[in-house]
Amino acid sequence: MTVLGVSGVCVSFGVKTVLDGVTFSLNENDKLGVIGVNGCGKTTLFRVLTGEIEPDAGRVFLAGGKSVGLVRQDSAFSAEARADETALTFMLSAFPELLAAETRLADLEKAMRDEPENTAHAADYAREQAAFKQSGGLTFRARAASTLLKMGLDAAQANLPLSSLSGGQRTRVALARRLCREPDILLLDEPTNHLDLETVAYLENYIENYRGCVLVISHDRAFLDRVTNKTLVLEYGKATLYRGNYTASAEQRRVDREIALRHYENQQREIKRQEAYIAQQRAWNRERNIIAAESRQKMLDKMVKLEKPKEAPRGVSMAFSSEIASGEEVLSVRRLSMAFGQKKLFDDLTFTLRRGERVFITGPNGCGKSTLLKLILGRLTPRGGRVELGYHVEVGYYDQENQNLDPENTVLEELWRAYPAKTESEVRGALARFCFTGDDVFRTVSVLSGGERARLTLSKLMCSRMNLLLLDEPTNHLDIDGREALEAALADFDGTLLVVSHDRYLMERLATRFLVLSPGTGEDLLDFAVTNKGAGYTEMQAFRAARRVTEQKETAPVSASKAAYLEKKQKEAAERKQKTQAERLSKEAAALEAELADIEKELYGDAAADYQKAAELDARKTEAEARLLEIYEIIGV
Repeated sequence: MTVLGVSGVCVSFGVKTVLDGVTFSLNENDKLGVIGVNGCGKTTLFRVLTGEIEPDAGRVFLAGGKSVGLVRQDSAFSAEARADETALTFMLSAFPELLAAETRLADLEKAMRDEPENTAHAADYAREQAAFKQSGGLTFRARAASTLLKMGLDAAQANLPLSSLSGGQRTRVALARRLCREPDILLLDEPTNHLDLETVAYLENYIENYRGCVLVISHDRAFLDRVTNKTLVLEYGKATLYRGNYTASAEQRRVDREIALRHYENQQREIKRQEAYIAQQRAWNRERNIIAAESRQKMLDKMVKLEKPKEAPRGVSMAFSSEIASGEEVLSVRRLSMAFGQKKLFDDLTFTLRRGERVFITGPNGCGKSTLLKLILGRLTPRGGRVELGYHVEVGYYDQENQNLDPENTVLEELWRAYPAKTESEVRGALARFCFTGDDVFRTVSVLSGGERARLTLSKLMCSRMNLLLLDEPTNHLDIDGREALEAALADFDGTLLVVSHDRYLMERLATRFLVLSPGTGEDLLDFAVTNKGAGYTEMQAFRAARRVTEQKETAPVSASKAAYLEKKQKEAAERKQKTQAERLSKEAAALEAELADIEKELYGDAAADYQKAAELDARKTEAEARLLEIYEIIGV
């Protein structure tokens, strides 16, 4: 059943056409990935679908009664979220109708206490309570708390103000808030930004099992491959719908471009051949030649001309290189400890970084990955331990929040002031490689998007020519083309890399070693060396899975011994209970036997002439004999 239809949607901002005749439809269980370079109109399309903006042309159709929910990139930072409210309160604000119903019920309860004789209050209360239950009023608070827990926020964190949470935690709260409502059509705009791998895995499983229709804007290729079954590609304002996930659609786009280009080239060759024939016939200038030329010209004029396929939108082009080579030992970290107040991040971290390594730091959000980079840079002071840089080591740093940019500078000024020795043409050339061309270089940093700020920061890093790069989530805010360009540039880098990242594609391709921070597990650091370059993430995951199996096997004998001990104790307790029961039943049997002997004596003695007394004794005798037989059966007599 079709739940969403988009027909001929066009949107322009001034003279710039963002969406041009976008048309597609989705069924109720479809999972659609929306991809394209930054600025191609993906978020604009979502704003059209939610009714936030009206298209210049075209229409959006929703199946009757279907609800739409949107999680923006900045939902937890937007005006709808007050900084002083807690994560749980923000979650509950997604249910305004149920909160209002709770208030009405409380008012009716007070009215019933104040006016017990007014039966209308009781009738209103019964009606409101029935509607409240029907709408999920009895479970929505528990559902909100459990969804937060699944997204990695425990009860203590759920009751913290939003302002005290990290960017990743606030992103998870925003996701949890929308997921809790379970709309029929769920729109997710960059949902994996700031999420750790464990939370991304939960989100992937959630979307896979989601019963509604999902549209997701994402540059996370592994995420798209896992959760989507259709892909909408936006290029030059046009939209093309492909069946399959990101990888399948990328291959189909490649094939389609090759076929379209081949058809265009074949047609161009045919046109040139026909034009040469026409020119030759006209050169001969005889009547039959003129007739043949005109005939071919008419055929050529009727031919439907194919347009040359457009190249894929131009992406960034980057390259990193070092000025001088560092020594063999680039970085030494010895017994490093760090905490903020009572919260300990890690203790006794020790590792060495050698020249040419590509080391990735992973772990859950809040475990201290970014803090570790800042300790290495000397921007924070550790609780204990030391950090030492090697010989001729020059450090370049990419900050995931891009806080090292001056919002008052223009793009040109920001790069030029960092490298004043460069000429204007050299600075403009460097910026052009990151798609800052023409008047773009005169825009101020304050008006740049997240992706543009990331590109500007990377341009500064590229010009630094450092031999040790510390990168904190470098692919955040980059589109897929930008991520692939960054991967290629880092793969060719002649220096050393230390990278904090949750990008599985990046880790898979580049990692030669992993440092996995695991606070609270008894092992703060797992240092894993990759043996098959190009399959780093897969190999590391396989290693961790195998280690978990080994640990389970090692604890199995202990568990078996404990089970045997418990079984023995249970058996002994059962035997004691059986013995006690047998002793009690034996005493009861002896008492019954004595009672039967007395009954027999009385029946044939004093009660022989008293029929009523004899009947009572006979009934008692029957009852006692039945109980005695039951006891004999139990104790095996």
